[in-house]
Amino acid sequence: MYPLIDDIGSFPLPKSVNRETFVQAYLKTREAIINKQDPTVDEFTQKNFCQVIVDSFRKKLTSGLDVITFPQQFDGLRQIGDAIREAMAQGSFVVETNKAVLPEIYVLNKYAKELSEEFNKKILLRVCVFGPIEQYLHEIGTIAYPDVLEGFAETINRFAKNAILNNKYIETRVISIDEPSHGHTNLTASSELVVEILQKAYNFNGPTRQIHLHSTSGISNLFNVKGLDVLSFEYAASPRNIHDVTKSMLEEVDKQIRVGITRTDIDAIWAEVCEKGFESPSNEQLVESTDIIRKRYLDVKRKYGELLTFTGPDCGLGSWPSQDTATLVLKRTVEAVKTLL
Repeated sequence: MYPLIDDIGSFPLPKSVNRETFVQAYLKTREAIINKQDPTVDEFTQKNFCQVIVDSFRKKLTSGLDVITFPQQFDGLRQIGDAIREAMAQGSFVVETNKAVLPEIYVLNKYAKELSEEFNKKILLRVCVFGPIEQYLHEIGTIAYPDVLEGFAETINRFAKNAILNNKYIETRVISIDEPSHGHTNLTASSELVVEILQKAYNFNGPTRQIHLHSTSGISNLFNVKGLDVLSFEYAASPRNIHDVTKSMLEEVDKQIRVGITRTDIDAIWAEVCEKGFESPSNEQLVESTDIIRKRYLDVKRKYGELLTFTGPDCGLGSWPSQDTATLVLKRTVEAVKTLL
């Protein structure tokens, strides 16, 4: 049994789409959803946001991923940060439930029947949001105020619950709370407070609950987080990470793992290819070969066995030069794992 193959989230916009226009359409779509209006009937939001999301998601579907993250093409921190700042302006650190919405989820649910029938399968969706600690560092700073952190955790929890879909055509299989600064930040919170805050954020049922990390530094602090099912970290670009977590550690705390097996650090990859004399690298030169990815997968599978329940690229692909290049990363990752069956 191979692990489910997913992706972390961010994805390039089509080259024909102007980013400023997309952002305007995103904000207008969010407002429409909050006001119980259908953004797909508005020509501007339909063309510049809704259709962009559906077409980008369709690209991901063609790669063969088992579980697909919505295309995170709007700033991930702003996605929730804008709503948090609106709440703070009203004297609260908790976003109202009806405003804790991810427009991408609304749109994909709207088009789920069309996509499901086109690809002849139920859509398994992965939802990613930056976590309460990452949002706190961005909005407040490094001095920990427990009541504020608790408010942020409740906000993340509300966004997560509102993103849970389960019908004939689409199911939210995974919700990932991303905490990339964990382990290398000077937040003054105790490990006990961090555990408490994350447990509050993960207080929902149904989807598998992941946490996505960039580093395994401090990962042992997360072993006691109740409600957290799967620990996820990068391996392809940071091979030393794998030495910090053993199978016996995971078994002791009843956790599973997701390990990234394909490099996504495009700036470093681009520099390496250019150093070899290729000034305008092709997709083939930028994306790792299936053999390289497969070797990493086999190494990780030998180490963790059945506890490796998810795998895929290291991180998101939003900075990659095109959707075609990003899709090739996904396709080769899928091929590297599934051709072993």
